[in-house]
Amino acid sequence: SLNELSEKVELTLSNLSILKTGKAKAIRFSTLESICKALNCQPADLLEYVEEA
Repeated sequence: SLNELSEKVELTLSNLSILKTGKAKAIRFSTLESICKALNCQPADLLEYVEEA
């Protein structure tokens, strides 16, 4: 759940929600690393490049 992830990566639920909805303008590599470790995944599993028109 987001609550569990929030505790594991030490981010607020609000900040995790911003990341989840794609509204974040940027993400720190340390935050990305923490999330990947907690979820046992790679950055490519979480990120998608979308070219702006």
